Amino acid sequence: MKSRTVSRHLISSAVGLALSLSTVVGVQAAGVTDKDILNDAKTTGDVLSYGMGPRGQRFSPLDTLNTKNVKKMHPVWAFSLGGEKQRGQESQPLVHDGVMFVTGSYSRIYAIDVKTGDELWQYEARLPDGIMPCCDVINRGAALYDDLVIFGTLDAILVALDQKTGKVKWRKKMGDYKAGYSFTAAPMIVKGKVITGISGGEFGIVGKVEARDAKTGELVWTRPTVEGHMGYLNGKENGITGGEANKTWTGDLWKTGGAATWLGGTYDPDQDLIFMGTGNPAPWNSHLRPGDNLYSSSRLAIDPDTGEIKWHFQTTPHDGWDFDGVNELIAFDYKSKGKTVKAAATADRNGYFYVLNRENGDFIRGFPFVSGITWASGLNDDGTPIYTETGRPGDPSESENGEKGKTVFSVPSFLGGKNWMPMAYSEDTGLFYVPSNEWGMDIWNEPVSYKKGAAYLGSGFTIKSVFEDHIGSLKAVDPKTGETVWEYKNGAPLWGGVLATAGNLVFTGTPEGYLMGFDAKTGEIVYKFNTGSGIVGSPITWEMDGEQYLSVLSGWGGAVPLWGGEVAKRVKDINQGGTVWTFKLPRS
Repeated sequence: MKSRTVSRHLISSAVGLALSLSTVVGVQAAGVTDKDILNDAKTTGDVLSYGMGPRGQRFSPLDTLNTKNVKKMHPVWAFSLGGEKQRGQESQPLVHDGVMFVTGSYSRIYAIDVKTGDELWQYEARLPDGIMPCCDVINRGAALYDDLVIFGTLDAILVALDQKTGKVKWRKKMGDYKAGYSFTAAPMIVKGKVITGISGGEFGIVGKVEARDAKTGELVWTRPTVEGHMGYLNGKENGITGGEANKTWTGDLWKTGGAATWLGGTYDPDQDLIFMGTGNPAPWNSHLRPGDNLYSSSRLAIDPDTGEIKWHFQTTPHDGWDFDGVNELIAFDYKSKGKTVKAAATADRNGYFYVLNRENGDFIRGFPFVSGITWASGLNDDGTPIYTETGRPGDPSESENGEKGKTVFSVPSFLGGKNWMPMAYSEDTGLFYVPSNEWGMDIWNEPVSYKKGAAYLGSGFTIKSVFEDHIGSLKAVDPKTGETVWEYKNGAPLWGGVLATAGNLVFTGTPEGYLMGFDAKTGEIVYKFNTGSGIVGSPITWEMDGEQYLSVLSGWGGAVPLWGGEVAKRVKDINQGGTVWTFKLPRS
């Protein structure tokens, strides 16, 4: 590993004197505390966590920027990640004590002076040959705690660095990269512990959630997400995840069951629960593994102290379409018949939007948020899907040659009605702003057997657009009624996160390179700026010296150009990149 200080911009003597004086009098910048993280959604001078708060609502109470003045917003600095490693930049920046921390492709992280855009330090992981990232060499962000900045690498290593210097404080292995394990999510801090999932579901790994002491990296508990595997607390066995092996699996397939927790999670302080989503069961060919295949394609509510699963909700039992259930579950409250409902919402890959009771996981309501869903005709009263008879790709063993099952056209495609890109919830409007995509796929099943480190799919596919004029669709969704209040249609797929603010604004980026601002109530476009490369990162906003700033990482890539089939042709000419853009209003 390497860390370096870059001196291409000299720090002014005034700043140097201030730092010297602070050392003399013993004044040191305060480290990030648990209380700071819990209050992240309310404090406007920093962004301390992925999701801008433990619940992941991505809502800012700032209203200096609003629909009346946002047209005047302009860039104040742009920081290039540099080098030739310009692959998908899916990160969300963090801001603390005058420094921005942002991760980049190929497991890099940068510390940037937020006033000037100058680089303070850079750390780059020395990745081994043979890493097996499923969906581009991306990284979605870091976590801050005490004086540390913590992030994961593509070879499944968790690294803690000194915030001031970028020097390594500790490193911990999360999985064997040679078996297909990797890590792309932003870690989460809960009660002094760093919470992580794992990537690699396409390689037959076994998903898990782990908690480590954030200051030392020492493992506190580990919770597998496929039933039959053992969990541990403080080094001792802590019960298997949901009962006996083979209960909802066939034969030994639970041993390579997938259910990767590759997106990370959210935290609800009210219930003291971690909400973590799980990915597809392995292999994709569902005819090889009859049963619900717990806990794949599910949302799990986990005790942060012990790793115990308190409740679960499976969005796609016996998943046969790669409809991972990893998408963020966001806690929110609403009024119904004069009472407060403690709810949580998620927009699933399978095309349905779910509202759950976050106290016990009970299904409240669900509705489609994309058009023309084929694999299911609706949801039962308990939220389980009503499968269509012709919606599942065929069993290869029933074909003439036993090599390829019947092909079906399925909507949505396996890349989902919504994929990883986080939605936002506005406390002001009561709406969720969902970055969705309208596409389908030809999908068929094939025979497959597990081999360590090899792709473990047993399916083939070709993604196709549903509409001629658009694929991407930013939708404002009312979780109480299922109504789409407004919709913005985009030619290329949407693959970046969303931000909502008290200034009645919603921001997201497009593959065409635009940072887009919308009126949160009407969907009117009120801002548009081209960053020069496709945006697949998640925007943030914060306040400094009485001014509101907005930052977003630009740099095209991710799963769409790699897996997109016919859809990839629409985006083949988009330039790659890697630039953090920071904006504000001009001084009056």
